Amino acid sequence: MALQFSSFKTRSLTAIVFAMVMLVGMLWNKWSFLVLLTIIHFGCWWEYLQLSKKIFTTKFQAYTQLGLMVMGYGIMLCFCRSVFQINGYGLKDNFSLPVSAAGFAILIVGIFQQKQIQLKAFGMALLGLIYISVSLGFLIHLYGLYATDSTSLFSWQVVFLPLFIIACMWVNDTMAYIVGSLIGKTPLTKISPKKTWEGTLGGMICAACIVGYAAYYFDEHEILQKSFFNWVVLSFVAALAGVWGDLFQSKLKRMAGVKDSGQFLPGHGGFLDRFDSLLLATPVVWIFLQFLH
Repeated sequence: MALQFSSFKTRSLTAIVFAMVMLVGMLWNKWSFLVLLTIIHFGCWWEYLQLSKKIFTTKFQAYTQLGLMVMGYGIMLCFCRSVFQINGYGLKDNFSLPVSAAGFAILIVGIFQQKQIQLKAFGMALLGLIYISVSLGFLIHLYGLYATDSTSLFSWQVVFLPLFIIACMWVNDTMAYIVGSLIGKTPLTKISPKKTWEGTLGGMICAACIVGYAAYYFDEHEILQKSFFNWVVLSFVAALAGVWGDLFQSKLKRMAGVKDSGQFLPGHGGFLDRFDSLLLATPVVWIFLQFLH
């Protein structure tokens, strides 16, 4: 498949703007980081529910949808560590449970107001609590995990691990697109016809080498015992999990009969199209780190 420069230009320009917004949100301070994850959380949830409705050809009552999203947000806040405090009140200890309870109450109201509930569709919607809310909860838990919070602007050490995961996804996605466009010949799977084995392997290898070396070089807190091998392995595993996350989302879109989950970014689709890899890679990295420490 020849490299389509017009499409690549659109994707690149959009990606640059998107990357700038992401970096400012992540690096400005802890609250901009939380706001960024909040937007991602509700954006992903909205699109996930739309896919669920299309897959099972059903509808969710408005309170049902709102209840699920709010309850999921409370679960995400449950992963906030002590650094996230407002006037001495921690988000985890003082806000996560009330928010979750409010979401559950709204959900119950929605269930009783809905005339008919399709159990499979509702079950898929409930899985969003793990797929989206818990995954993003793991990401927020990694904020400042091995570095103390700083009051200075654009302090990147506290977001070292979230940046590492996102860098793995970006490098893997970009290099897989370039390598696949240039030399890709062997289709990876029918779920995503445009993906090739050459592009997929090229993206994962590039992510392992580039991000693995960068993480090893900038690892000031010896998170992985200052081991280049460990960082390369973790980068490769994160990229591999990201590929599976992308394929899972492609499967959902194919079942729903849509090309993109939304129209959030020109050339990139919606929230889920952009963060599908992150939603699976984050739990894998989190578990990997828990195992090592």
